[in-house]
Amino acid sequence: MLVSIAIGVLYFRDLGDVSQMVLKVKRKDMVRFIRNEYRLIAAGLGSAAVMTLAHFALGGGPFWLWLVAILLVVVLYGFPYIWVHVGLRNQKKSAKYYSIAEASEWVSPSSPVLVIENNGVARAHPDAQIMRPHLAGNDEGLGGENVVMTYCAMANLGIGYTPEIEGQGLELEVLAQHGNNLILRDNVTGEPIQQIYGFRLRDAEVSTDGSSCPVNPGLSMKPWPTFRMTFRGFSKAFPDGQVFINKPSANPVLRLFDLAIETVFSSEISRQHRVNDPIIKNMTRATDDRMHNKTYVWGVDVNGDAVCWTDDFVVEHNNVVNAVVGGRDVVVAWDPKYESLGVWWNDSGQPVTEIDFFGKSPAGQLKRVENVRPGMFWHVWAEYFPNTDINRMGSSAEKSAA
Repeated sequence: MLVSIAIGVLYFRDLGDVSQMVLKVKRKDMVRFIRNEYRLIAAGLGSAAVMTLAHFALGGGPFWLWLVAILLVVVLYGFPYIWVHVGLRNQKKSAKYYSIAEASEWVSPSSPVLVIENNGVARAHPDAQIMRPHLAGNDEGLGGENVVMTYCAMANLGIGYTPEIEGQGLELEVLAQHGNNLILRDNVTGEPIQQIYGFRLRDAEVSTDGSSCPVNPGLSMKPWPTFRMTFRGFSKAFPDGQVFINKPSANPVLRLFDLAIETVFSSEISRQHRVNDPIIKNMTRATDDRMHNKTYVWGVDVNGDAVCWTDDFVVEHNNVVNAVVGGRDVVVAWDPKYESLGVWWNDSGQPVTEIDFFGKSPAGQLKRVENVRPGMFWHVWAEYFPNTDINRMGSSAEKSAA
């Protein structure tokens, strides 16, 4: 009885999610349970079975004690398992995409969407639609490429990834969040993957400043250029684009269950956008007060150098900012027509003063930076990149001239 309840308490605490509203769960404890979830569940439920056998077959213990224990077991094991594996079930292989006309029934013009594009195929993922499944993709792929959109509502962060490492496919599943950022698990290896980083924890090399990178670049999932815009901007830029819609299930029981989960999610995530403090206080660093916690930032890290920009800063500088990150020139630009902030590589050797939404500039056609984290909360970016610079300016050509 004690073994089964003890493991159940740990399961509820570490992966129950709502438990973090009142408890501060340590990352190492959560990682341990993620890696050993099914082993620990088997040990706990096996102990409950032995307890039941001892009571009914051998007359061990009073009935009321067995009843209380078994009810605790049902709650402690049932809630986190159903929450994680049913409530947060992802759509990495089953996502449905619709035309802009069809999606207009579900998405308003000003709604923010996360966009990935390849070979002329563009997909938009409205925040409200991808908020609960967290992962969206299908067998069609993105213009022939295997790409899955990952989304963390706590961080307001969406990143497109190819779910492969060194040519080996990953079986991604949503498990938890810590530090206000999504933790996935590769079910092939059982290893946790922090969404903002995109590599397995076992492959991480933590630096002295507390940030993390893979021990070699090949041990990371390939990020796809992901950018934010409004739905109306997407409609203008990609009139033949596809839109992810998470339509209600045809199963009436599952439909009601999903409605309840979505109501809870929507309420709490709305509060996460409103109040300064994180609604789940599981950050591991002191608050970085250089900006309001819930400021939206567009962050990149190149060769260990992390920089982020705010949209209002870029707009105040005539919609275009040149900067050097990790020894490479980039251009950060706001496009008012398509209502989107983008970051591009600039290998032209000269500052860029004009660039459109599609990367066309006097310096030639520029490519989007692959690992931009678009429009995420400042406090989450600072948690994972504590030595980040803010609103950096100045190209390498300008610095050489100076």
